[in-house]
Amino acid sequence: MAIRRNFEPFLRAGCNAPPSYRGGVCYRPRYRALAANLTIMNSYEARRDQLLARFGAGARGAVGLAKETSNLFRDRRAVPKRRIDVRHFDHVLRIEPGWVEAEGMTSYEALAAATLPHAVMPAVVPQLKTITLGGAVAGVGIEATSFRHGLVHETVLELDVLTGQGEVVTCTPDNAHRDLFHGFPNSYGTLGYALRVKARTLPVRPYVALVHRRFTQAEAYFAELARECRSDADFVDGVVFGANEFYLTLARFADAAPHTSNYTFERIYYRSIRERESDCLTTHDYLWRWDTDWFWCSKNLYAQNPIVRRLYGRSRLNSRTYTRLMRWNSRWGFTRALDRITGMHPESVIQDVDIPIERAAEFLEFLLRELGITPVWICPIGTGPARFDLYPLEPGRLYVNFGFWDVVRTRRAYPPGHFNRLVEAKVDALAGIKSLYSDSYYAPEAFWRIYDREAYRRLKARYDPQGVLGDLYQKCVLRH
Repeated sequence: MAIRRNFEPFLRAGCNAPPSYRGGVCYRPRYRALAANLTIMNSYEARRDQLLARFGAGARGAVGLAKETSNLFRDRRAVPKRRIDVRHFDHVLRIEPGWVEAEGMTSYEALAAATLPHAVMPAVVPQLKTITLGGAVAGVGIEATSFRHGLVHETVLELDVLTGQGEVVTCTPDNAHRDLFHGFPNSYGTLGYALRVKARTLPVRPYVALVHRRFTQAEAYFAELARECRSDADFVDGVVFGANEFYLTLARFADAAPHTSNYTFERIYYRSIRERESDCLTTHDYLWRWDTDWFWCSKNLYAQNPIVRRLYGRSRLNSRTYTRLMRWNSRWGFTRALDRITGMHPESVIQDVDIPIERAAEFLEFLLRELGITPVWICPIGTGPARFDLYPLEPGRLYVNFGFWDVVRTRRAYPPGHFNRLVEAKVDALAGIKSLYSDSYYAPEAFWRIYDREAYRRLKARYDPQGVLGDLYQKCVLRH
């Protein structure tokens, strides 16, 4: 009863009141599928065994996942593959003090819906609802708790991986498969697929109180960012709007709120950062504050125009809709045709890069000068003691993630990938690293110097010796 009473405002806001309650769980129709995941499932083993039987029964050759969602932003050439259907691995299995156990295709929207009524949340909740737990571990997942808890894979306690040999192995930091535990992040399915993940959770309160602080100098901004990463804040992130306009957002859990803002329809969260010094959201709405407008990228789909926004409607203002529209445009080339008519030469630059904080001001100056993309998301990352082979951030060091997602359009024609290559070279020069979910242009030697060729070879030899899951460089750079 205590959870229901304390979290009733949060649940009401998260489910678009008035909901009905059953044991503190929201059962409005649009959340019924998510609420179903709250039941502790006892059939993971059956689903796993059926998958293994299907995997072993097929002819050998390249293998890929049959699934409906993807948060990759790089087009890939279609190649014949045997598809393994993992769409049903989307259940929350257990919620215990300090941890949650769920299957790999569980979206973070479903995971948050399951954990919040228990007054906990995953230690790192990536910004977009459609990101899956397994995808965030195989790729790189980040949010405003990362200054203290690291990237998503640093919150993992245990995972089951379906390997290229058709086996499911359980990996922990110190068991016989610890090499795969530390090698799985940033492998993007080329070492196996996460079927089950056990990850740390954090206690939460019903509300989150925010303070937005403005800075005009990059050096002072990043110095203060470093100091606040040692504070008692629960969340730290920020936004750069221009060369002299930087915002640092500090957020803390709260038991009560004098008011709550709603950024799920007519109001736009990122604009509020410039408009008000403080704010308060329900915990649910804070977790998904960026999803409504895909950070700010909804502007490219005209969703920030008040009239068009109403035509979209509340239910379509989310990353799921925008991703579908983006993939439609990529397939049919609407904006490419428009650029040809207007004589512009576009290059999509969708990147997240992690830079040591002492070099952050230098990278930002380069980014604004050479690409001119704004806004830019700023999110600090505090790394733990463990080293992860394919995403080798230095343990115990503070990094800054820069997220910049837009199209650079010029009158002059540049070689393909020109601006992305500039970014890659600068990140490398500053001892940083970039995520591989979008376009990459590295030469093989440069790629494998950064992403540890020898560790990858050892892992492939042990867990996918026939190469049925593909090669990381071919997948992320050559796009095969």
